[in-house]
Amino acid sequence: MRGFFPHLVLICFLIIVDQLTKGIVDSHFVVGDSLTVVNNFFHITYVRNKGAVWGIGAHAPEWLRTILLLYVPLLAVGLFSRLLYKSLSQSSLLSLGYSLVIGGAIGNLFDRFTLGYVVDFFDVQLASWHWPAFNIADSCITIAAFLIGYEYLIKNSLKKDQRYVSKTL
Repeated sequence: MRGFFPHLVLICFLIIVDQLTKGIVDSHFVVGDSLTVVNNFFHITYVRNKGAVWGIGAHAPEWLRTILLLYVPLLAVGLFSRLLYKSLSQSSLLSLGYSLVIGGAIGNLFDRFTLGYVVDFFDVQLASWHWPAFNIADSCITIAAFLIGYEYLIKNSLKKDQRYVSKTL
């Protein structure tokens, strides 16, 4: 995806889908309600997350949560927007990752600014292992972390190896 416009469309699409799915859960479920989709594996469970990832910091003082959960993510959106702009001429995978981070961060920021918490609802468990509930925005950020990590760790490592082999031959 070259150029900024397709990434802007993607970011807007992700925010809309994230907010629509959260709105559906909020209007059809009561906090704590759970709907089994795949028995003993996947559920839709309505959770209100006042903390960061996995609810970390949910009971921290309000002033600290405001700084860490509103202002730091706003700065991150600005930083990743700049990184996206700079990456447009380099790597489409990296640009995609930055777009996913921006869309996911804005989706969760919208909840925090309007509701004071993030609506989470994807609930996965396998035997006795249970993953904390998450949402579309969280999924975007997680996928982005893998894409960006792949780009920086794997592709850059391969480039260095190729340069080394070229110099030794």
